[in-house]
Amino acid sequence: MTRKPSARARKVWWRRAWVQIALAGLAAALVLHNAPTGLQVLLVVLMVVGLGWLLVGVASPRQGPLAVLGRRAPAPSRGANARVLGIATAAFVIGMLGIGSSVPVDSTEAAVRAEPTASASAPASPSPSAAAPSTSPSASPSASPSASASPSATAASSASPTPTATETPSATDGTALAAVDTLTVKGRAPTTGYDRDLFEHWADPDGNGCDARNDILARDLTRTTVDSDGCTVLTGRLADPYTATFIDFQRGSGTSTKVQIDHVVALSDAWQKGAQKWSSATREQFANDPLNLLAVDGPTNGAKGDGDTATWLPPNKQFRCQYVARQVAVKAKYDLWVTSAEADAMRRVLSSCPRLTLPDGGAPVDVHATEAPAPAKTSTPTKTSTPAQSTEAPAADVYYQNCDAVRAAGADPIRAGDPGWETKFDRDGDGIGCE
Repeated sequence: MTRKPSARARKVWWRRAWVQIALAGLAAALVLHNAPTGLQVLLVVLMVVGLGWLLVGVASPRQGPLAVLGRRAPAPSRGANARVLGIATAAFVIGMLGIGSSVPVDSTEAAVRAEPTASASAPASPSPSAAAPSTSPSASPSASPSASASPSATAASSASPTPTATETPSATDGTALAAVDTLTVKGRAPTTGYDRDLFEHWADPDGNGCDARNDILARDLTRTTVDSDGCTVLTGRLADPYTATFIDFQRGSGTSTKVQIDHVVALSDAWQKGAQKWSSATREQFANDPLNLLAVDGPTNGAKGDGDTATWLPPNKQFRCQYVARQVAVKAKYDLWVTSAEADAMRRVLSSCPRLTLPDGGAPVDVHATEAPAPAKTSTPTKTSTPAQSTEAPAADVYYQNCDAVRAAGADPIRAGDPGWETKFDRDGDGIGCE
């Protein structure tokens, strides 16, 4: 005879205490899905309870978990056991998800999530992710593209090195320092066959009716006055780039030498480094090119001679970068080579101004000059002398038949007042002969 189950055995499964606890835990997991870290204990308990009931159900497959709890109840049906196992599984899964969702978000991920909001509002405190998508150019160009690509790219960009503005310029960036690397390096050729007259200078390269010398004086001097021919510069003031002093220029046999026109790359230096193979037209163009001409202090120009960057630099250190850049520009334009020592000296000077570009020769140079100190006054009366003895008449013991004789004696260029001076040597009336 089959025994009827008692009222307690017929109790509906959802009224049992353990089921109500499980349901309460499930509800807590749903409510605390994004709970703070301090409340994760409830989710852990829920997960453990669900996992425990799953293990009970597996350990007693015939009776199921309900039979284990209901000690005096008959074996529950398979459907009831299945429902309990389903609830336990759901409790376990939800507990796992709740714990995972309540873990604090990584700071990098949080910054990336907040990035769209930060870009629409005022800038906040600087951080690696917030500073990356800057709209202005910066010294690290790889930061902006990586920040806009993905969160992982943002993290990578903060760790990878980026180029800075102090990198050595490449050979294609148009700077004078980079242009040095484009020059051919060779040894100096001999001066055999060199003659200054092979470089026809003071021509009219631009066709304006004025010779190159007066063009450069008009370009580099201020407060100029010009003769009635519209070309000849009579007076002016030079801010000398070689000495950083002001020089008052006045045309005349005794005063013109105070300001001279210097070939930045000397004609003799050019001859030893490629010009000896040029045509006469190229040599004339080189000798009259404004890029290679500067109005400078006469005595300082005489001290330079035919020196290159390795052997001579202007006393004015502030002008050395511009001076060397001009030499590089001239040698690059006319394909003149440099010696190894010359190239090293160019790099050494230009390394202090690595972003200086090559000049074009069309504008006067930038010079910060000061007034030359006035000569000290003395009580000794000035000695008067006959002008003819110092300007026109040659010394009695020196005589040159022509400029060839002057050069043979090593006296070129000869100036007014020098031993052996004659006006026949001065073809352009500037007080300098056999140039």
